[in-house]
Amino acid sequence: MHFSVITPTYNRLQFLPETVASVRASVSAPLDFSFEHLICENASTDDTAEWLRSEATKEGVPLRVRSQATKLLPGPARNLLISQDAPTDGWIVPLDDDDVLLQRALYHYAAEIQQHDGKPWFVADFLRVDQDRRYLPNEDYYAWKFDSPTEMLRAIFKAEHFIQGNVCYSRALFDEVGGYDEEIEMAEDLDLYVRFLLAGHLPVICPHISHLHRFHTNNVSIGVDADKHSKDLQVIYDKYAEQLQALGIERPGK
Repeated sequence: MHFSVITPTYNRLQFLPETVASVRASVSAPLDFSFEHLICENASTDDTAEWLRSEATKEGVPLRVRSQATKLLPGPARNLLISQDAPTDGWIVPLDDDDVLLQRALYHYAAEIQQHDGKPWFVADFLRVDQDRRYLPNEDYYAWKFDSPTEMLRAIFKAEHFIQGNVCYSRALFDEVGGYDEEIEMAEDLDLYVRFLLAGHLPVICPHISHLHRFHTNNVSIGVDADKHSKDLQVIYDKYAEQLQALGIERPGK
């Protein structure tokens, strides 16, 4: 079993070292699996590229870096990492460049994969912290359990539930649905998970914390309030309207 942690990064030297260190600190014992950290250095204008070059030469957990001359959206940046560097029979774990993977996150995903043979994706909980990694009370994320993909889709488009970087999915499932949409500027991750569900795959809900999601003034999702989230949902809904309507799922906001 092999995990590829994927991280696009742009001008995030303030937080990226902790992100990289958190992946390196992952512990697999007593399970037998391997892992690596794949980073797309996305045309940064600070010292990120130089720092990554020095980190990639260090011994230990493999850190592989792809450098871009022009900045990509998150979707194509992740697609590049997965299509070029992730094994076709492996598992993908997205991690933002300002978040912190918990030391046993990969271990717990591996244990769940062993217990749920044939299941292609898994969803965990996560915690929110501020820019200094101080815990934010009452901001935890808890994944909901659903009985069917249709039930989960209905909750998503009612804006009752969402998923972001708290997932692990197989490279085979990624290939099956065609990867991340390369045109969407926001919510490209949720768009991918909607396609997982439309393909009939309900995630396994994992009883562990995957990562610390950092809130700070430069978050990519800063300013995404309920109104903006509703608009993002409408964009995704319109892409799959025929399939969603056939399932009896109404347009967001109705």
